[in-house]
Amino acid sequence: MAITEEFVPVIEGVSALLPKYKSRLENLESEVLNARRNSQGRSIKQIIGHMIDSASNNTHRIVHLQYRRSPVDFPNYATNGNNDRWIAIQKFQDEDWKILLGLWEYSHLHLVHVIRNIGEENLERAWINAPGHSVTLHDMVVDFLRHFNLHLDEIDELINR
Repeated sequence: MAITEEFVPVIEGVSALLPKYKSRLENLESEVLNARRNSQGRSIKQIIGHMIDSASNNTHRIVHLQYRRSPVDFPNYATNGNNDRWIAIQKFQDEDWKILLGLWEYSHLHLVHVIRNIGEENLERAWINAPGHSVTLHDMVVDFLRHFNLHLDEIDELINR
């Protein structure tokens, strides 16, 4: 199966950033991981948890969009503050850092694997992400690296404070 050309930067970008950031993150002091907060009030541990949720939700969307009738009515965990509920319910702040960091790394490695194997015939299938608005599988994947980098930039800001 040929990889869509526009997916190459996503695959290569996420694959290159994971080891770079893992080595940067794995030995951070507890104060940096837990006490420093971004503009949304999230710690580095909570941002990493949100990124895990994003990888998981996107993996599920990719799978559903390859076999269900389009547009797929798939819950958008990020609307109406639900992503903050997910962070709170899973208690990422209290998770063992090594486990959380490993899950972050491996959930994204798996997402990259899933992206590599998307059937091109499914790229225009869409999911409803808000009332009256949908996103194609193609556009969702192309946008993923932007979202990934957005959160890495937040982490950088917190580390460099």
